[in-house]
Amino acid sequence: MTTPELTAVVAATHDIWMRTNDLLGPSLAEHQMTPATFQALWVIDPDEKPPSMKVMAERLYCNAPNLTFISNQLVDRGLAERAVDPDDRRSRVLVLTAKGREVRAELVRVALEKTPLAVLDGSELRQLMTLLERVTRSAG
Repeated sequence: MTTPELTAVVAATHDIWMRTNDLLGPSLAEHQMTPATFQALWVIDPDEKPPSMKVMAERLYCNAPNLTFISNQLVDRGLAERAVDPDDRRSRVLVLTAKGREVRAELVRVALEKTPLAVLDGSELRQLMTLLERVTRSAG
């Protein structure tokens, strides 16, 4: 069911995403990255075990050839390395290098500083987070 409210929310979400990418552009250019390579870097959480290529594809909503292209860019820039998955020796994982951790931390910091969502206070962010968590749970 399409409603004016749903249309407005989807449009606003898209606008926030596009503006954040645009405002992040100069920082991405410093590291010779595109929004797609940054998204790949973003979804490799340095505090979690390295994701398999299958998990990466799921997180990025892309197919294997596209993921190969993007992961090659991360590897070529020295931001990640491919390694054998210790849980399944037939699979590969992407592991952040020291440089990859540094670049990821810097770009995440810049993205959080520049996003239009930064104008919201803590209470507003918690409300939005609750709603977005509900949406992502129902979509999964």
